[in-house]
Amino acid sequence: MKEASISILKSQLSRYLDAVKSGEEVIVTERGRPVARLTGVDAAGAPAGRASLLVREGRMRAPTHAMPDAPGAHGETKRPADPRGRSLELLLDERAEGR
Repeated sequence: MKEASISILKSQLSRYLDAVKSGEEVIVTERGRPVARLTGVDAAGAPAGRASLLVREGRMRAPTHAMPDAPGAHGETKRPADPRGRSLELLLDERAEGR
């Protein structure tokens, strides 16, 4: 495990990233106190994205099945048929009455 202050890490970032890529862990310090840890990422095994992070942290459950492609499945609602436009008339009447 390597340790580096923020100023040294900034000036030699490539060197420390190479160490992380080879499997080492780097502890970042500020005034001698640890503030962060740099570790490698297993790109093959870890899904990307905020949702997968929340699932890994136990703050969210993964979906059990895909969403259907029916109307209303993605926030869209199917509107009732109103061929004569009566709903608009009724709405305007209500507004005129102040309800």
